[in-house]
Amino acid sequence: MALDKATVARIATLARIRVAEDELEPLAAELSGILDWVEQLMAVETDNVPPMTSVAEMTLPMRDDIVTDGDRQEAVLANAPRTGRGFFAVPKVVE
Repeated sequence: MALDKATVARIATLARIRVAEDELEPLAAELSGILDWVEQLMAVETDNVPPMTSVAEMTLPMRDDIVTDGDRQEAVLANAPRTGRGFFAVPKVVE
């Protein structure tokens, strides 16, 4: 996909980026190259490729989900400016 100077100027305006007139042509060539590379990537068949978590083959470590610091309601609410019935009390913001 080839971009011209007018398209690059429009993209820069939409992105609120100031680009000098003499920089539009090299930027158009660079962006066109990037878009051509993305088109090549889109042609690669990836339907049966599982997602990767890393470039190295590995599995993420698992641990038991155990609550270790529960039952501390009073300690948590001690820093609140206002509480009510065991919860944080906040002012009403919706009329």
